[in-house]
Amino acid sequence: MSHDSSSIPATQVFRRLLGLCWQHRLACVQVLVCQLALLSLGLAALGLTGLGVDTLRVALDPSSPPVRWPLQLSPPPAWPVWSVLLLLGGLVLVAAAAKTIVSWLSGVILARLVHHRVVAELQAAVYAKLQRLSFSFFDRHSSGGLINRGTGDIQAVRVFVDTVLIQTLVTVFTLVVYAGYMFTLHARLTLACLATLPLLWLACVVFSRSVHPEYVRNRSLFDRMILTLSESIQGMGVVKGFARDREALDRFRADNRAVMDQQRRIFWRVSTFSPAIDLLTQVNLVILLLYGGSLVMDGSLPLGTGLVVFAGLLQHFSNQVSATAQIANGVQESLTGARRVFEILDAQPGVPSPVVSVPLPTCLGAVRFSGVSFSYDGEGGSVLQDVDFSVEPGRCVAIVGETGSGKSALLGLIPRFYDPKAGRVLVDGHDVRTLDLEALRRHVAVVFQESFLFSDTVAANISFGRPDASHEQIVEAARAAQAHAFILELPAGYDTVLGESGVDLSGGQRQRLAIARALLIDPAILLLDDPTAAIDPETEHEILAAMERATSGRTTFIVAHRLSTLRRADLILVLEKGRIVQRGTHEELLRGDGPYRRAAALQMVDPESRLLLETDAGRAEEVLR
Repeated sequence: MSHDSSSIPATQVFRRLLGLCWQHRLACVQVLVCQLALLSLGLAALGLTGLGVDTLRVALDPSSPPVRWPLQLSPPPAWPVWSVLLLLGGLVLVAAAAKTIVSWLSGVILARLVHHRVVAELQAAVYAKLQRLSFSFFDRHSSGGLINRGTGDIQAVRVFVDTVLIQTLVTVFTLVVYAGYMFTLHARLTLACLATLPLLWLACVVFSRSVHPEYVRNRSLFDRMILTLSESIQGMGVVKGFARDREALDRFRADNRAVMDQQRRIFWRVSTFSPAIDLLTQVNLVILLLYGGSLVMDGSLPLGTGLVVFAGLLQHFSNQVSATAQIANGVQESLTGARRVFEILDAQPGVPSPVVSVPLPTCLGAVRFSGVSFSYDGEGGSVLQDVDFSVEPGRCVAIVGETGSGKSALLGLIPRFYDPKAGRVLVDGHDVRTLDLEALRRHVAVVFQESFLFSDTVAANISFGRPDASHEQIVEAARAAQAHAFILELPAGYDTVLGESGVDLSGGQRQRLAIARALLIDPAILLLDDPTAAIDPETEHEILAAMERATSGRTTFIVAHRLSTLRRADLILVLEKGRIVQRGTHEELLRGDGPYRRAAALQMVDPESRLLLETDAGRAEEVLR
């Protein structure tokens, strides 16, 4: 998916928005019917008012032309003037009451359509699509931008439904009906009063084209502001720990000010456009007073059912034309937001499940990398190059190397978080790209270097990968990860609700819960990305002892740096710049000269001896033994 929010043509976005509305056409038709009913009731009230004016005119001047009653539905001639006026006034009140009811009904239907259907369904669709996208997608897009697309931009789609589509249809129909009504009253007066319509259309086109880039820029700035806010909240400990509160506040204020300045430019354009439209529509009223007044004076146009009704029609017509400013603004806002939403929905999964997949009902855990090369963007510098090794089921493989050597990338290829750009990754002899993605990942459990916990109970976090697990199974997994004891010390034990990301637990406790979560699903392949990094030596010893039992019989890959972990591995792979430079057991690698022995020596002696050991390989080997 491109960062360019104009990657999808506007016509295609518009068609898709119409298609979205077509899915809810019944509700849209109901809203339109209500709006048309409101239009009819408004015209009826206006016509009744004109009849009242003409009734007064005839009463004051009996020699003036008689009242033109519609459909010959005139009251009895014997009725006094006040009775006729009371009848007309009562009918106006009935029309007003009916408008109130219909307006309320229209609002309810529209709210249900927009918020309960369109917005809710789009949010669900975006969330579901995000679950299917690969890690590479999230590597390219900030969390703040994605959150903004899933919330604010979807609200922009709501603008299309209620402000653009419904309002446009109502406006077009209203203008046609009002113009037709005015033509029936006096054709030449109508043409004279509507002479400014071409100018209004030109103004709308110019405004729409000029404001579009501003909305695109606005959404980008809003993404950046949300990202700043999100990072500041998540990294509040770092901000306060380094006394950077003021700098963080200044950064957010700068981003917020940029959004405000951008919105101010949009509002300035809108606030300039709307009065300009109003000014053009007021010119029509001037024409009506001059030309229409002369027609009344010469008797060719009645005062009430002619000029007064025409003036009311023209005023409503002008109001509808003025609404085009809001519609034009809504078009750009909704198209910009909808385009960003559709870009998520159109994004390719990156690592899709094959159309015809190889079944994998059971998994032994045999893993093979055959000439694997990998880069995160698929084109840039390789993170892994020509990686080739095989692991028998039930064996433990440790991966060591400097930061950036490709350790985590290697683990990520096994459950297909990413796909290699060359070579193959095989599980039980099957290329993982031929396996159903969900089936593959049901046999693989991952404990990341930075464990993430949900704002839920301890039990729910442990059973996240296996929601149907019994309490006894959850406790068993917690015991295996040496987490049971500290869980019982929590206020509600396994029912304790954790804070966001497990903030109320220590790093070691969070990691042990993550290990318990992985062990509960009983995977054939267990991936541990440096799981003991945040654990003290005493706790590490307990966890390693428990994991030695828990990992028995399953293939385990573990990124580790501590000798206490490496000694337990059946095979150690040493990575340098994405290549395997050494492989073997702990004892085999210590006997050979290479980066593993030098790194191991630094862990086994005190800092004063390091320089000596780095220059004395024999002494280093003696110490390590």
